[in-house]
Amino acid sequence: MGPSMPHGPFGRLVDEHYAQLYRYAFRLCGTSDAAADLTQEAFVKAQAQFSQLRDPARVKPWLFTILRNTYLQRLRQGRNHREVPLDDLELATSQEETDETYDIEPQKLQEALDELPEVFRTPLILFYFEEFSYRDIAEQMNIPIGTVMSRLARAKAYLRQRLSRIRLQSDDEH
Repeated sequence: MGPSMPHGPFGRLVDEHYAQLYRYAFRLCGTSDAAADLTQEAFVKAQAQFSQLRDPARVKPWLFTILRNTYLQRLRQGRNHREVPLDDLELATSQEETDETYDIEPQKLQEALDELPEVFRTPLILFYFEEFSYRDIAEQMNIPIGTVMSRLARAKAYLRQRLSRIRLQSDDEH
């Protein structure tokens, strides 16, 4: 469970959403220490802005948006993050590739996610790991739904290629 927070409505909110926010932070940051710090900072900001929450039914997207904005602030403050360009990525995949299932170690998956630029990593995490809708992702990132879909396709194609190389390397080692 997360850090000790006040009881009452906000304390219940922390109890209910801490694990999901931490998991999202971990996928963004790649380390448990950074994820814990980011999650705690996001809850501190959420507590300060709690009176601004207009629709309690939308608390989860609201918290995820605060966490992402906090993460982006940290990136702008100069924390280095290794990224690969996706401009030249070949999006075509063979039927054989799309039907494969990968048995990839979680650490290798996280390393591949860490290489993605944030604008591709965030929609991928929100859609596949946190099960947000295209509409929710578009609202959180302030981009059109079509852009969300395009970024998801490019991110998936990159991960498919990257994880395929990891699997092949692993097969060669055995």
